[in-house]
Amino acid sequence: MRNDQGASGVPRHIQILYGVGVSYAIVDQIFAQWVLYYYLPPAASTLRPLLPPVLIAVALMVSRLVDMVADPLFGYLSDRTRSRWGRRIPFLAVGAVPLALATVAFFFPPVAANSAIPTFLYLMVVGSLFFLFYTIVGAPYNALIPEISRTRRDRLNLSTWQSVFRLAYTALAMILPGVLIAVLGRGDDELGLRTTMTLMAGLAAAGILVTVFSVDERKYSGGKESSESFFGTLDRVRRNRSLIFYLLGFLFFFLGFNTLRASMNYYVQDIMGYGTASITLASGLLFGCAALSFYPVNRLAKRVGYKKPLLGFLAILIVLSLALTTLGRILPPWSGFAIFLVFGIPIAGTGFIFPPAMLSEISAAESRREGVQIEGFFFGLQGFFLKLAFFFSIAVTPLLLVQSGEVGLLQGLAEMPEDVTPFGIYSTSYLAAASFLLSLLFYTGYREELSEDEE
Repeated sequence: MRNDQGASGVPRHIQILYGVGVSYAIVDQIFAQWVLYYYLPPAASTLRPLLPPVLIAVALMVSRLVDMVADPLFGYLSDRTRSRWGRRIPFLAVGAVPLALATVAFFFPPVAANSAIPTFLYLMVVGSLFFLFYTIVGAPYNALIPEISRTRRDRLNLSTWQSVFRLAYTALAMILPGVLIAVLGRGDDELGLRTTMTLMAGLAAAGILVTVFSVDERKYSGGKESSESFFGTLDRVRRNRSLIFYLLGFLFFFLGFNTLRASMNYYVQDIMGYGTASITLASGLLFGCAALSFYPVNRLAKRVGYKKPLLGFLAILIVLSLALTTLGRILPPWSGFAIFLVFGIPIAGTGFIFPPAMLSEISAAESRREGVQIEGFFFGLQGFFLKLAFFFSIAVTPLLLVQSGEVGLLQGLAEMPEDVTPFGIYSTSYLAAASFLLSLLFYTGYREELSEDEE
């Protein structure tokens, strides 16, 4: 029995089946890396720009606003849900397939010969639907960790398996498309993109449904319920200092990370001078190193907690982001591959292992002190800050990419650009470095609090 359970109350096979459901990380990566690429492609691509940068930014900002409102709302609704399947699983079941369909829809926009308006409206509507269903799946899925866990060890194990699968899915979504687009498109980047993204979205939906049909939530949750009012929940959040500093540090980390992910394709093709397939190599190096770092980072967290290694990793991310700005200037272009490799070490902790474990501990401590079961709202609020980070990133990144350094930031953005510029690409790394610095400062104010469970 001990071998099956991994010395915890939740059996190991349930921990693994829970982890499988984080496959929505695939569509997260598709959005972060390929949607902007499709609508505003690098100069070396066979694709043509579909929208001026300012319209891309506005469309995706509007969709992010829809998403930001939905996150705490659906987290709260999942807290209040009572069903024979539990509080969280029904939301995963409802959102899985529509999320996949909305992902594919990004790559089939209407394109009018004389007007960008149909494409702009389409991107705004599809983006809103994508983020709505992403929220329906994401917040309840993450809230399953404190929902079905019984001890601190349970939470760490569930967070670890989620991190393992998130890493695998994200790596898959970064590595495979570079190859599949070339193979399936046979020189036609648009055909390759559309076929690849359809296959990847289908895989994402399948993983979510595995968790839906294999994890018996109520068996492990003990029938947890919440009767807390919405405003009462907000007041508890306001009074939780650890949660506030955690969320602010989380916000600026993901602003930097999302900017980094969005700019990787441009670095490989326009700064380093390699083809689309080399995006796979850069991604493979980053996530391969992260995979190798995963176990030692996990062990380190068990020994010293989360805060100290988190701050150290953020300092490394600042240095690496600034190093990217020297490619082709001081460092030779090929050394970008080495920089992406080293990025994997801090990303293993800051982007994968630490966030779900840290917030699970915060929510468990709140439940222990106050006797409330509002895990869904906590994770919905985290989703709000995650989407806020995307909002800022997608609002600024397209505008930065087309800057030449010779004109003001707002000049020329309402017209179709000829090219993404090297100056613009370097600028995204300065934004990432500044974001990681702000994250470090906020996490410095975070007070690590591990709940005292009886194991």
